[in-house]
Amino acid sequence: MLDSACAYVKNLEKPISPDCAVACAKAGSPLVILTEDGDIYLPISKEMPAKGQNERLMKWAGQKVVVTGTIYQKGSSHAIAIEKVEAVSSAK
Repeated sequence: MLDSACAYVKNLEKPISPDCAVACAKAGSPLVILTEDGDIYLPISKEMPAKGQNERLMKWAGQKVVVTGTIYQKGSSHAIAIEKVEAVSSAK
């Protein structure tokens, strides 16, 4: 999980560091999920009015995670209403 600016502007495949991802997220850059095949998913809220997801996801910023939820697609854009997030163990 990394901040959207790094994913798009810097074309990063992973965050520079968890601290960097957290700093950008705290500054307001939305956290996104970058898949191993390069797709980017924007975490969204199913509830209305919708809420930003950064606060909820901050503890996983900069980490490799497994995410489950409802996927939405509009054109070439992807979003996910997250149900569960788990950190991937680095021992694998």
